Amino acid sequence: VAVDMINKMKAGGVRGFHFYTINLERSTRLVLEKLNFVPAVSEVRPLPWNPSLSEKRAGENVRPIFWRNHARSYIKRTELWDEFPNGRWGDARSPAYGELIHGVQVRLPADQALRKWGTPESVGDVTSIFVRYCQGKLDSLPWSDTQLQAESSAIQDRLAQINGAGFLTINSQPSCNGAPSSDKVHGWGPSNGFVYKKAYLEFFVSPANMQALLRRLATAPTATYYAVNKAGELFTNCVEDSPNAVTWGVFPGKEILQPTIVERVSFLAWKDEAFDFWNAWSKVYAEESPASALLKGICSDWYLMNIVENNFQSHPESIFELFDGLGSQPTN
Repeated sequence: VAVDMINKMKAGGVRGFHFYTINLERSTRLVLEKLNFVPAVSEVRPLPWNPSLSEKRAGENVRPIFWRNHARSYIKRTELWDEFPNGRWGDARSPAYGELIHGVQVRLPADQALRKWGTPESVGDVTSIFVRYCQGKLDSLPWSDTQLQAESSAIQDRLAQINGAGFLTINSQPSCNGAPSSDKVHGWGPSNGFVYKKAYLEFFVSPANMQALLRRLATAPTATYYAVNKAGELFTNCVEDSPNAVTWGVFPGKEILQPTIVERVSFLAWKDEAFDFWNAWSKVYAEESPASALLKGICSDWYLMNIVENNFQSHPESIFELFDGLGSQPTN
């Protein structure tokens, strides 16, 4: 908005501009770069997620991956924290981190949501919506305000495939084994470094499909998972509560940074928000309508699940082999 406004003023003959940075110089710097008033410092992100401009969060350099598509929500839910994780994630139950208060809504007016997502009458209809999103035919879902992230383009076809089988993904990342920090897709952090990622999938799944997948996971020694329903019934093969780094970087003259993690306590906090999006979506439709009942039924019966393929040296699609031959699409 600021860039557009200044360009209009320039076109009208204005030649001087005054910026109030309020000690948050990064946003002003970005405006100046986009106006070509100053050279760009770097096109690579300082972290795999956009840091908050708040001075209070200046030292924050690690977050759970669950809020990657809802950074605004994470910032809002943690704004009253006394401290923010810096370096290796500490115990999320620490009083310093405080509570994660939530409350969600679909960020579209009802008429726009209806045009975008239609009126689903079966699980197959819901599945089709998720598949279209993975194929780039939809630009948002209740769980994501934007299109599929650029890094997921390498696994786009596989994502569409498992969504078609009834595993409804809301977050994903492919593995990456030492890409340069300057890489335009995977890169982040200081120059001359290397970045790494474990393959990650997060999705909603019916109880029957989850049980079939759990049997498959029992024979996958390098994969770890959490699965939980709205009532809080938890399944996991993680024997400890310690965080699992799923993104990290190695840079000259610095200790290893691990800015993105999977962690049980924060996952259980995120699941409340994730399930609430089903109810928020249902409010687009009449209270007693089939579409509303369908979405509320998925919310109450299905599981939210995440899987980490800890063998980051495997090919980016190896995590999808767990789903081969699995899946069913009930009609109601």
